[in-house]
Amino acid sequence: MSYDSEGLTRVDVHPGERFSTSKSLVISTLLGSCVSACLYDDTAGVSGLNHFLLAAPRYAKSMPLSHTDAGRYGIHAMELLINDMIKLGAVRKRLKAKVFGAGSVLELKPEDRFFCVSEVNARFIREYLKTEGIALMCEDLGGDLGRVIRFHTDTKKVWRRFIKKAVAVEIEEEERRYWKRALEVPADRESKIVLF
Repeated sequence: MSYDSEGLTRVDVHPGERFSTSKSLVISTLLGSCVSACLYDDTAGVSGLNHFLLAAPRYAKSMPLSHTDAGRYGIHAMELLINDMIKLGAVRKRLKAKVFGAGSVLELKPEDRFFCVSEVNARFIREYLKTEGIALMCEDLGGDLGRVIRFHTDTKKVWRRFIKKAVAVEIEEEERRYWKRALEVPADRESKIVLF
């Protein structure tokens, strides 16, 4: 168990994971081309965060994402988080979202069987929230840098710090390993802090 600078318990979420709670704590993750959706229901006092990289062997740039493998994987990640939150008392129609990530940090190699990961991730999360009627309160998507985010469940504020390119190699390798697992198995370091 770790703590943030304000003494709140901090929970770290890794690629493919999610966490939901009705307690006051900090949910933290490190993002490259992945996306994290910070969801919350103010009335129920329930919050959650996921960390997904759309693990799909193929997708079409011009096709609606809900009709592609990429859309199914993303929908799965979102639905799991939402269902976890509903079990804690959240109501789907009251959910609000803040979304982060989708940085172009991967240097694609000829043998890689995927493309434009960050672009597809950003497009997917926007389409999903609009389709599901979940209010998008803010977004910080795109660019070419990784991000550290910390979601404070008590205030619903999210702290974001960019990670410089030189440090993004570790993120790139973690995401590449995540991608390879998903494809093989069917079915001065930081910038200033910005508050969302």
